[in-house]
Order: sequence, then structure tokens, then C-alpha cells
Amino acid sequence: MKIKHVTHESIPPFINKDSKILILGSLPSVKSREYGFYYAHPQNRFFKLLAEVFNENEPKTTIERKEFLIKHRIGLYDVIYECDICGSSDSSIKNVKAINIKQLLEDYPNIKVIMTTGKKAKELYDRYLFRQCNIEAISLPSSSPANASIQMDKLIDAYQIIKTIY
Repeated sequence: MKIKHVTHESIPPFINKDSKILILGSLPSVKSREYGFYYAHPQNRFFKLLAEVFNENEPKTTIERKEFLIKHRIGLYDVIYECDICGSSDSSIKNVKAINIKQLLEDYPNIKVIMTTGKKAKELYDRYLFRQCNIEAISLPSSSPANASIQMDKLIDAYQIIKTIY
């Protein structure tokens, strides 16, 4: 697979004025970019996880997912605004330009907690964004199908922290 330069213009941040939690991934996968929304790969467990955490039915469509996030005051975005990447492989990421987290938090002052999904998102957050906002991010395991070694019950346990924030 070939390295490609990708920008985050195709999927804007999904945040509203009531969002209290901001969950940051590294960069949307190829499938998410195709579908135009976060965690859209059919095998990604993100929305299934959140549904389990909140004891609700899994939102399947983009509209249902957006309604679910709004209901639970969760915003989604990514650490990377643009980079070079091979497919959806976090390990291939190079030439990172990060988002402007400081401006984002000024625009959405109700955000109280920042979380990252996956090791790469946390690593990039610590390298590029922490010094902009001085907020320590809570690291969650990746829900990606590439992280299949972590069983669903372990992911659910890790994601329970989301319920405690309101």
C-alpha cells in the first residue's frame, strides 16, 4: 500500500455546546473517511462499547450515532489534522500537523475531560497537544479491529470511566 497525504477536512469535529467529554483518536480510518464519520469501519467496536457502557442499544446509523453522542455529551475528533499515512496504519504516520486544541477548547468551554483512544493517539496527544491546553488525557484502549487481542469485556471495563464524568 502507498503512503498518502491525508487531511482531516472531510470529517469535522463532532462536538456541541453541551459536550463535556472529548474523545480523540489519531486519524479517521480509510473506511471512516469514506463514510464521513468517526469509527465507521463495520468491525470497529467503538459504538458497541459505548452502548454496553450506557446499557443501551448500539447505534448503527450515523444519525443514531450522533444522537447517542449528543445524549451522552460526548464529542469526537482526532489529534491529527494532517499527515502522511499508509492506509489506516497508525504505525505508518509521519509528518504530523496536529489540531489546534487550544482554540477548540475555547470554542467549547464545557469540555471538562479529554480522552484518547489507542496508544498512538495518546502518544501524539502528549507530544503535540498537552502543552497547548495543559490537560492530561485519559488513555483508553483502541476499539479498532486491528486491536482484536483485547477482548470486549476488557474494553467495556476500561470504557466505564466515561459514565463517571458528568
